[in-house]
Amino acid sequence: MSRYWSDVVHRLTPYVPGEQPRIEGLVKLNTNECPYGPSEAVLAAMAAQTGEGLRLYPDPQSGALRQAVAAHHGLRPEQVFVGNGSDEVLAHAFLGLLKHEAPLLHPDISYSFYPVYARLYGIATRELPLAEDFGIRIDDFLAARRDGGAGAIIFPNPNAPTGMALPLSELRRLLDACPDLPVVIDEAYVDFGAESAVALIDACPQLLVVRTLSKSRALAGLRVGYALGHPDLVEALNRVKDSFNSYPLDRVASAGAVAAMQDEAWFQATRARIIATRERLANFVFARHPAQAGAALAAALREQKVLVRQFARPARIADFLRISVGTEAQTDTLLQALDRVLGR
Repeated sequence: MSRYWSDVVHRLTPYVPGEQPRIEGLVKLNTNECPYGPSEAVLAAMAAQTGEGLRLYPDPQSGALRQAVAAHHGLRPEQVFVGNGSDEVLAHAFLGLLKHEAPLLHPDISYSFYPVYARLYGIATRELPLAEDFGIRIDDFLAARRDGGAGAIIFPNPNAPTGMALPLSELRRLLDACPDLPVVIDEAYVDFGAESAVALIDACPQLLVVRTLSKSRALAGLRVGYALGHPDLVEALNRVKDSFNSYPLDRVASAGAVAAMQDEAWFQATRARIIATRERLANFVFARHPAQAGAALAAALREQKVLVRQFARPARIADFLRISVGTEAQTDTLLQALDRVLGR
């Protein structure tokens, strides 16, 4: 604490990212990073941008990247916003679209950055408990809106960290019932197991879909995210961006992201490899052991040089581990470590 801090800083409880330790031989399965390197086309495109041109500012509108994203999704460039990772895109959405007098609705077990942004921007929120099976219930959102009002809605699909997904029909039911509310659907993991809401954008002007290149494009180190929606929603994000940082994406990141969006063959092949390994793990991506506390099991795996993610809060999921899908070899190491830890 310091007397020089503003009142806002005194009240903040910052988001805690997944650990990034430097331990030789560590099998790192705690932050949902892609287990495979990015496309060769991405590396070549980035290398081509490391010359004399770096003395110039990048395109503040990221026109080439917005065009590439739009082409991939069958949209128009004016329906695309890009930013420095999906976390920055979400931050701009919280300020530009989700801050209203009525509370913002989101699940109680979800991406833990949501309440951080809400506190930062002074946004009132209402957390809606997940079902017993950890699913999001659209009827709960509709009931909350009727009972206490709502200014906006946000949730991931699939949800994080549970991995549970809603079908497109349920998303459409929510949007049809709430035409006056901004609805943000965070699709960080949609490429691995859910129907995308992008198909609903043209029919639902209140819908913003947020994506990242960190997961399925293997570019977590590049920090590129984007949002898709009606041009009016995109304009709100641009107004916030240009009041904060007109150049969020550098030339190297933009070039690599364009190449990633255009290399469909790499994307499809890598996604298939990850999904195949996940199927081998069955439901052990977000799971608990019936006789082991989550923190103790995570600590025991760490001693075996296998790093997984354990959430101390909320208490309802404290015994669950979220385990990223790695390579086949990393999965072998994980399963062998579990056998040793559990004495099998």
